[in-house]
Amino acid sequence: MSMDIYNVWFDLKPGTSDVKFVENAQAYLGHLVSAGKIRGFRIMRRKLGLGPPGLGEFHVAIEVTGLAELDAAFQHVATRAEPVEGLHASVNQLVQNASFALYRDFPDPFRVRGQEQF
Repeated sequence: MSMDIYNVWFDLKPGTSDVKFVENAQAYLGHLVSAGKIRGFRIMRRKLGLGPPGLGEFHVAIEVTGLAELDAAFQHVATRAEPVEGLHASVNQLVQNASFALYRDFPDPFRVRGQEQF
């Protein structure tokens, strides 16, 4: 199954417990998985200080099956209703310097090969 991956790189705000952040992020993203809004996620931390200077120390990768599923997840969070509002706030309030990107598995499963002109 082909996946789109919504990526977020960020730093924790000064004085934020890394373990508390991970607990909150797992609760929030786990809620989205349980609600069927995303397929999965990974929470990663830069190792040995290695990484491009513009990206944060932490990286979250959220797996969805396409843009429609990602949009449904955004709409679910945008309701600002409990319990998702509190779960989202408990993560959002701990991070700073966030950068976002959307990637996909490649090549796309529907890609026709041999007819490309560029």
